[in-house]
Amino acid sequence: MKLLRVGTAGRERPALLGPDGTLRDLSGLVADIDGTLLADEDALGRIRSAAAAGDLPALDATGLRTGPPLARIGKIVCIGLNYHDHARETGAEPPAEPVIFFKAPDTVVGPDDTVLIPRGSVKTDWEVELAVVIGRTARYLESAEEGLAHVAGYAVAHDVSEREFQTERGGTWDKGKNCETFNPLGPWLVTADEVPDPQNLSLRLWVNGELKQDGTTAEQIFPVGEVVRYVSRFMTLYPGDVVNTGTPAGVAMGHPEPKPYLRAGDVVELEVTGLGRQRQVLAQA
Repeated sequence: MKLLRVGTAGRERPALLGPDGTLRDLSGLVADIDGTLLADEDALGRIRSAAAAGDLPALDATGLRTGPPLARIGKIVCIGLNYHDHARETGAEPPAEPVIFFKAPDTVVGPDDTVLIPRGSVKTDWEVELAVVIGRTARYLESAEEGLAHVAGYAVAHDVSEREFQTERGGTWDKGKNCETFNPLGPWLVTADEVPDPQNLSLRLWVNGELKQDGTTAEQIFPVGEVVRYVSRFMTLYPGDVVNTGTPAGVAMGHPEPKPYLRAGDVVELEVTGLGRQRQVLAQA
């Protein structure tokens, strides 16, 4: 299923995108798309049954904003330097273990919402990523297979990053990762049954129409199942938590000087195979 949330910011309603491209209203069946729903197999089954029976009313998508596909996110765990090609372009050694940092849930915006360049920023960068949404409580998992079994679905994430804040201002990476609007998510949460192999997905990103990133999750140093297993050894993952799994080569930081960092007015578009497409116009905070 392709689950999404539509409407004005803060007042989104749950919806489903049918195989024919028709937008269907889920608000008569479920209150929202969140961790509670993803952990409830009966509720998900009712959605599937209603969709198959044609019982879900259609929504007019004209002029309707698409919000983040997940409400009430508990935490966003991010994996840094998780692609062989991205490590090479930045001159970093591939990590022996996954690099973990966090983004606050309030960085999440819709897939087509405005992204703000922070005040004082000169190095705002792009990163297309595969986001993993947790559907079952994960703690002390033993195998990558168990890790995959705890995934409810997948989405496109844009891990916007301010590189000066991240690497030149002391401390951890978090200062360059948690600026407002720095995690567009969606358009859809695609349930795991529609993604048979998360290590066989293409990721692409364009800036002002120019292709900048063209990668594949096959390049991940730590694949999805292993990432979930590993993270569960250090913290409990709950339904509705999100894991951003890293970005392939092609970020501005990896370009020769002068590096083409983002400026107000730039347009960024990104997509992951089968998970939809985002489009953001950059503006000054």
